[in-house]
Amino acid sequence: MDPHSKAATALTELREDLTGEVFAPDDPGYDEARTVFNAMVDRRPAVIAQCETTDDVVRAVRFARDLDLKIAVRGGGHSVAGSGLGDGALVVDMRRMHGVTVHPAAKAARLEGGATMSHLDRACEPYGLATPGGRASTTGVGGFVLGGGDGWLSRAFGLASDNLLGVELVTADGRRVEATAEENPELFWALHGGGGNFGIATALTLRLHELPAMSIAMTLGLPEYGPQVTATYRDVIESGPDEAAGGAIYLTGPPEEFIPEHLVGQRLCGALLTYAGPEEGLRKLAEPLLAIPHEVEIVTQLPYAELQCMLDDPPGMRNYWSAEYLTGVPDAFVDAFCALGESMPVPAPTQHVVWPQGGAIAAGAGDWPLAHRDAAWAVHPFALWEDPAEDERFRSWVKDVRAGVAPWSTGATYLNFIGDEGADRVAAGLGAENMRRLAAVKREYDPDNVFRFNHNIRPA
Repeated sequence: MDPHSKAATALTELREDLTGEVFAPDDPGYDEARTVFNAMVDRRPAVIAQCETTDDVVRAVRFARDLDLKIAVRGGGHSVAGSGLGDGALVVDMRRMHGVTVHPAAKAARLEGGATMSHLDRACEPYGLATPGGRASTTGVGGFVLGGGDGWLSRAFGLASDNLLGVELVTADGRRVEATAEENPELFWALHGGGGNFGIATALTLRLHELPAMSIAMTLGLPEYGPQVTATYRDVIESGPDEAAGGAIYLTGPPEEFIPEHLVGQRLCGALLTYAGPEEGLRKLAEPLLAIPHEVEIVTQLPYAELQCMLDDPPGMRNYWSAEYLTGVPDAFVDAFCALGESMPVPAPTQHVVWPQGGAIAAGAGDWPLAHRDAAWAVHPFALWEDPAEDERFRSWVKDVRAGVAPWSTGATYLNFIGDEGADRVAAGLGAENMRRLAAVKREYDPDNVFRFNHNIRPA
């Protein structure tokens, strides 16, 4: 049979069988369906299957295998690497699969593979429960958790993957499998940081924690106070409880109501101190930061779900990020960090952040494949801009940050926060010994490396 006829017939059958919609390159809506968060990612999949059920996912995988197509998996579409798209691939788009069921007595939630942080956080909020999530409400939960998952609550409750109780997976051959501590335990181990290399997570079950109150203290001011703010924030965290987190940050003043008009578009430096507890507990911690001259001050108790969407990044921007884990933030690092903040391109909404690790992250919960448990801090240059002509300037600044903090780097990185930086960086995120073990799991569940549009682990 002519391959084009076979493909056309198979596509017609997929359209008929799928509950959701199917888009091919000539279809109206195709370009909208292939748009992801990072505007630098411009890939043209062969087919986009917008699945509504697990049966849809199985059918889409079998379609791809019949036609020898690679498979990209899209949840939130927030990956800076654009892992939810692949040129000439089938995209399994799960955005329509976003249901969340909370079991308050068991302190657990089951969510479908396309759920975002907003879906999860809003569902848990009425019960006074939460679990560590990404720092933006639009982030897809599946990719975030399977990549490790570091958020505002991680010092208190661990990484998101530490709170993973089970995964329902569709494998490269279209099988449905479950992974828990008791069932397929080696696969379950691999899913604690190994990302989307082993199949499509159509549902996840996460442990929840009681969180009756969440509070923040944020100050923003002139960059000349940057070294004082950063060092003071460091001291507050290192002498404070695990419930305290946040970060010291350089950013461009956003056009928000709480930013004075004369500071919009200007380089600012400040600190965000988050606290998993009531405002009165936060205020005592925040006193040294509030004593430093600043232009903006917010101290309040607020729902965790509101904090999660407070710093959402604007969509449609060009993005280039990276991350380095740090042995510590001594005064020499503070000086280097602040000098790099002074060179941060403005007025684009770029950010330059150092945030704490430690607490429940360092304590760990299981021997998971992550190489950064013992890091004390992490730095995250986060470049966003609009003009393609500025690509080199912004990318160079991010690379300068990595080079500038190298004396304090542990050598590890957070894979959820980097693009395609090469196989060595994937190994730096997971650890060399873990990579060997992960490659064996990959060989069992995806021997043909069908799922390769990610921080790829090749089959052993």
